[in-house]
Amino acid sequence: MPLTWRFLDTIEALVAALWPARWRGATGWAFLMPALLLVGVLVIGLGYMLEYSLHELNLATYRLRDEYALTNYATFLNRPVYGTVLWRTVLGSVLVTGITLLLAFPYAYVLVRTRVPWVRKALLVTLFLPFFIGQVVRAYGWLIVLGREGLVNSLLTGLGLPAQDLLFHFPAVIFGLVQYMLPFAILLIVPAITAIPEDMERASESLGAPWPATFRHVVLPMAWPGLIGAGVVVFTLTMTDFAMPEILGGGTTDFFASAIYDSFFQISNPGLGAALSMVLVTLGSLIVAAVFALAGPGTLGIRGART
Repeated sequence: MPLTWRFLDTIEALVAALWPARWRGATGWAFLMPALLLVGVLVIGLGYMLEYSLHELNLATYRLRDEYALTNYATFLNRPVYGTVLWRTVLGSVLVTGITLLLAFPYAYVLVRTRVPWVRKALLVTLFLPFFIGQVVRAYGWLIVLGREGLVNSLLTGLGLPAQDLLFHFPAVIFGLVQYMLPFAILLIVPAITAIPEDMERASESLGAPWPATFRHVVLPMAWPGLIGAGVVVFTLTMTDFAMPEILGGGTTDFFASAIYDSFFQISNPGLGAALSMVLVTLGSLIVAAVFALAGPGTLGIRGART
């Protein structure tokens, strides 16, 4: 018997000894165990955050009081600045999600459907290159490009046009977040388009449907799970983003993550920071749950037919 076969037989015997046949029914749970452990750690962390949020800061000792109270949540409700920042965060997340999906879908479609090898290679390189550059580095890169003395304003002044304030406002934050989220959305939409047989589009066109009608009634409904999954990922990542609003916003258009950071590390109030964290987690979870309830569980399937 060849050495390779004996080696494989040895591995098979070892697996059979460690995982007897009577345990085969639990194989699926064994594969799920690492993910369940990670989720368990997350739930434990959220439990600690919830517990901290129910303790008020003692300004005399700068430690949390032992008594339970809803003071931190009352602070969130009574200070309009937190409501303003939360509204800005939700609005920015919706805008970033919509713009990102509008840009990502054509890119993913061309990437999947193109028959020109060099075009596909160029699109793949362009897609994966941003992953080799950290978010903070990219944000500071945009400071150089969009700054008062940056590349864009240098071109404008060279053309005789006045320089523009392109940084430290809400549109700049949206622009930076869209650029950051775009590769994630493309990677989630590509499998959905790949799963659509090209023959479906040809059949639709052979029956007399123009390409826009084929796109609307065939491609878009079949790619809907990928769009939902990409939208949920982009929305949740944007809601919790810290670097882009902090750097490109210049402290004037902070998102809610900045308020949480300031509570923990600027005013040293972990109770208030934990309460703000729980507000953000709860609101994000409710929005995602509403999306799944209305559109189906995203990448897992579609509720009902869309024609």
